[in-house]
Amino acid sequence: MSTQTERLTMAQALVKFLINQHVERDGEEHCFFGGCFGIFGHGIVSGIGQALQQYPELRYYQSRNEQAMVHTAIAYAKMKNRLQTLVCTSSIGPGATNMITGAAVAATNRLPVLLLPGDIFARRNVAPVLQQLESEHAQDISVNDCFKPVSRYWDRLYRPDQLLTSMPEVMRTLTSPSDTGAVTLALPEDTQTEAFDYPTAFFDKRVWSIPRNRPDNAALIRAAEMIRHAKRPLIVAGGGVIYSEANDALKCLVNQTGIPVGETMAGKGSLLYDEPLNLGAIGVTGNFAANRIARDADLVIGIGTRYSDFTTASKTAFQCPGVKFININVTSFDSHKHYALPLIGDARVTLEELTSALDGYQVAADYREQCQKLHEEWESEVDSIYAIRNKPVPSQGELIGAVNELSDPDGVMINAAGSMPGDLHKLWRTRHSKNFHLEYGYSCMGYEIAGGLGIKMADPSRNVYVMVGDGSYLMLGNEIITSIQEDFKLTIVLMDNSGFNSIGGLSRSLGQDGFGTRYAFPKEQRLPSDADGEEVKMLPVDLAMSAESLGAHVTRCETLEDFRKALEDSKGVDKTSVIYIRNDRYVGVPNYDTWWDVPVAEVSEMDSVRESRKRWLEKRPSEKYFH
Repeated sequence: MSTQTERLTMAQALVKFLINQHVERDGEEHCFFGGCFGIFGHGIVSGIGQALQQYPELRYYQSRNEQAMVHTAIAYAKMKNRLQTLVCTSSIGPGATNMITGAAVAATNRLPVLLLPGDIFARRNVAPVLQQLESEHAQDISVNDCFKPVSRYWDRLYRPDQLLTSMPEVMRTLTSPSDTGAVTLALPEDTQTEAFDYPTAFFDKRVWSIPRNRPDNAALIRAAEMIRHAKRPLIVAGGGVIYSEANDALKCLVNQTGIPVGETMAGKGSLLYDEPLNLGAIGVTGNFAANRIARDADLVIGIGTRYSDFTTASKTAFQCPGVKFININVTSFDSHKHYALPLIGDARVTLEELTSALDGYQVAADYREQCQKLHEEWESEVDSIYAIRNKPVPSQGELIGAVNELSDPDGVMINAAGSMPGDLHKLWRTRHSKNFHLEYGYSCMGYEIAGGLGIKMADPSRNVYVMVGDGSYLMLGNEIITSIQEDFKLTIVLMDNSGFNSIGGLSRSLGQDGFGTRYAFPKEQRLPSDADGEEVKMLPVDLAMSAESLGAHVTRCETLEDFRKALEDSKGVDKTSVIYIRNDRYVGVPNYDTWWDVPVAEVSEMDSVRESRKRWLEKRPSEKYFH
């Protein structure tokens, strides 16, 4: 490293370093950090805040909520296939701890984001400072220690020179296909402002090459032999297919071999919806096509999936005696799940090499025909759900169909929590690999609008359709303001079903009558019951007016026809638009040949709970320990 130095504060050096970090994959190079979100407090205003003001090359974005800005960064990174991300900074205390939920979302979904919370004074003499959580057991603990379990790399910089050894580890983690996730650097507020003579070479442009690691050749040969001997193989396509940009490689393998594909939430879009061997959604939120083939599959080839309980239907999805697994994944941890033969490597190059190794192999004609017929039957089922005309208010399936049909084919739909993810996973017809953006690794309520902003920032050319329920909207609707401030138009579809619809349905299935899941006055103020015994005096909340007060263009809809017209009209609006409509709380999309393990109370005074417990006990034996 050069002996020349530049005297800068630690915060200035940090920002200058971030500006000069680039990544490269397949010969395409990008700046890694697309900007920095922040809400300034006393713990960063004179450190990171001053540095961002001094170096405008790292664009500063103002947010309304610290959790929301991390969601924005996560969606940005997902849209960029993990090749770029945003920085998020906050003061120590509530600002920092607000970011912990976002850090958990990033860590769970293996998406890179850099968090820079301010921290307590390194020199300690003025402690306790405002917002400091004291400990009688140690003086080097702050609320930022709470980030450790949800960070892939965590550090606290007590001295400005420690930046020199920490930042290479930060970048190594963020750019690693296998280790990426949330990275947290806790920055004591005094250390941020302290100066040091940094080597000028520290600020040289650095290009981090993203590798396409290949699997072990012997394992690849063995995998090809396992596939050749399988009678009913099935591919489970996860998010790793999309992050690796392996869509064409997957399509080539499927067309050559006839192996059908089921898609996870993160993997939806791995194949387009009209590919005849794309069986669509698999698992708890899957459809009958994928789940019936999964039930009898004798070999499951997982690509870039971590096999969540929704994907495996609580380990009940694969019922063939002696079923075997091959897992293609960049992480050793995920590739070994289910006692699989691990192919540890990049999805695209692994699929390309596997396709070559399977030259001349095809599944039996009757199996291929069965899969194609199930695909066609499922598409007919989707048509019928889209065509429901529920009265007096539309069903969620109808509304999803309208958005799918009328949205820009090149646009992006985003959702995260509630009952919508399951219905979207089943019903959404993906027209390109980024058309379906679901955060379901953590299923974090409030992700939708902030995430929609991140998608739009990542690719301003695309129209972004935010599908959000009233529960998520009420948690983090405030980033509507940010979208308007930064001139990033979103089309927000706000569905109001008067409460927590997803958990309400689950509660009813457990014999608990939807207890505590409606937005209503207490029980003693109930009105005469309807057929479901759920008619209550609703809260006088006007969500449309709320969105309008934040600066959005708002259209109130009563009918499906109103809704369809509003979707068309929104294309001519030049700022964030909110299309508000009530939908039926009880008319949902069925579950298809699947089950989710949610334990039911072993003893209860309620007959309905006891009956639910019996049904649960009947299903438990179908859970498998794969070997």
